[in-house]
Amino acid sequence: MKAERDMKRSANGSTPFSGLAMTEAQFPEDVSKIRQLFNADESFRSMCEDLAVAVEALDRVDSLPDHIREVRQDEYRSLVEALVEEIRDAIRLSKVVILKRSTDHDT
Repeated sequence: MKAERDMKRSANGSTPFSGLAMTEAQFPEDVSKIRQLFNADESFRSMCEDLAVAVEALDRVDSLPDHIREVRQDEYRSLVEALVEEIRDAIRLSKVVILKRSTDHDT
């Protein structure tokens, strides 16, 4: 999963991704819309922060004892997937179509 890969890259000695950075990495084609939503919508901002926390937790599961590692991986992976879908839906539903006025060249 993209969010998981991006977080693992940042976990190698650097600061973990913020919710905004994690969401932008997950949906690079929607960065402008993500920034608008992140700044204007507390619920969206919360989803983004939850995604960053869930991905970070998933990354740390590798250090758990064998007998609980797989169960926790499944739990956090499911949570990350659900958050990604919820964020995708929020982005999709917030899109505004801008219609251009056609100019009448026949007059």
